[in-house]
Amino acid sequence: MNGGALDRLKNTVLEFDKEAAEKAARQALEQGIDPVQCAEVVAEALRIIGDKFAKGEAFIPELFIGSRVANAALTWIIAQMKTQNKSLASLGKVVIGTVFGDIHSIGKDIVSTLLFAEGFEVIDLGVNVRSEEFLKAVNLHQPSILALSALLTTTAMEQRHVIEGLSEAGLRDSVKVLIGGSAINQEFADKIGADGYAATAPMGVKVARQLVGR
Repeated sequence: MNGGALDRLKNTVLEFDKEAAEKAARQALEQGIDPVQCAEVVAEALRIIGDKFAKGEAFIPELFIGSRVANAALTWIIAQMKTQNKSLASLGKVVIGTVFGDIHSIGKDIVSTLLFAEGFEVIDLGVNVRSEEFLKAVNLHQPSILALSALLTTTAMEQRHVIEGLSEAGLRDSVKVLIGGSAINQEFADKIGADGYAATAPMGVKVARQLVGR
């Protein structure tokens, strides 16, 4: 019975059916299936979508919709995990957000979901995040990685401000900084002292693993 419920949950994500994914997640939990197993199934579906993107068999819209569908299911699953005081095995914590002045969220949301699927614990600060909010989150959560997104050339320099703020606060050596966004390239990442740069969401996950030595 558990296998059928979990297969159904996985397939709803692969079929990009948000309503069905929420229903499948609720039904699996109501049947008493371990929420960790449910989360792992959703993560597996996301990895499949990410692999298809890497092979050119899926595109940005599929990544975006897949992340939205997965998050709809995970809302129920994670709530139950917290109730049962359970968690997934983690590769490390990632604090992520779109920098101040920039309200674009699609790329960040996709990266967040794929990082979760890969096994990272993700703390998403949202969009239009001020430098001091990033610093506060690094100090509070002590993440392995701080991921900064900027889709506008006018806001790209905010990534530098955050890195400078980390140095001034004595936090720079405690966290790896990963940056991305359509306004960013490797040359800019090197110039501002970032530890990693990724042009796409799946590449961001790959670089994140490299940064934590996994």
